[in-house]
Amino acid sequence: MRFAHVMTAGADDPRLVLVEDDRATFVGDLFAGAPERLQQLIELGDDGLARVADASTSEGVAWHDITGSAFASAVLAPPIVLAVGLNYAAHSSELGLKADTAPTVFTLWPNSLTAHDAITSWPRSLSESVDYEAELGVIIGTAAKDVPADTALDHVWGYTVVNDITARDIQFSEAQWSRCKSFDGFTPTGPYVVTADEVPDPQDLHIWAVVDGQTVQDASTEQMIRSVATLVAHLSTAATLLPGTLISTGSPGGAGYSRDPQIFLRDRSVVTVGIDGIGELRTHCRITD
Repeated sequence: MRFAHVMTAGADDPRLVLVEDDRATFVGDLFAGAPERLQQLIELGDDGLARVADASTSEGVAWHDITGSAFASAVLAPPIVLAVGLNYAAHSSELGLKADTAPTVFTLWPNSLTAHDAITSWPRSLSESVDYEAELGVIIGTAAKDVPADTALDHVWGYTVVNDITARDIQFSEAQWSRCKSFDGFTPTGPYVVTADEVPDPQDLHIWAVVDGQTVQDASTEQMIRSVATLVAHLSTAATLLPGTLISTGSPGGAGYSRDPQIFLRDRSVVTVGIDGIGELRTHCRITD
């Protein structure tokens, strides 16, 4: 199943929709007490998801064309956003950083979350070295604590696309990476979340990025140093991963910082990152003086 948050005409708040091809139905209209946000749906567990699936096949369900619809972030209020750095050998090598014996983990601030086709802006005075990173986003479904890798994927609710935008000059001037990746709008997600059953093997996904018409990243999640299952297991040893937690699992090689000449995001740059079978996430860049 495929879900998204969309903005309806005249509405101030996004609504959760179930998406089939180019049509969608509002989940909140399917039955009394149905969830209006993805987090609420996740917290209802398997029974809630099954009820949505059953209700969507009932007679009288209203389906709407969502072509051209405005989206909100695929995840709106996760308990936390955890990001993993240096999880592809090509990326760690091109940045001149070592992929240590344990994953490099940091948090992303909630203000950084934004939507497909949204505008992300930043002041020129703060950074002129802003980079893109295509990443697979993993959403936890059931609380995970000290889970082994061989059952870790049982705790995954679904997957989304993440662009982990990064101010490289700040990244290399500070020991901690949260701030350089947490400017307002620096974590676009979506437009869709697909449930885990739609992704039989998260290590067999084509992941890519295009900046201003040029393909700059083109890889497979098979190239991860640590698999999704390994990351979930590792992260669950320190603290319980709560339902709705978003894990951004690292970027493949091809970052703009490492290119010759370098490619940084410019005023009016358009970045599209995608993962086959999950979706394409587009971001419009603006630089302010």
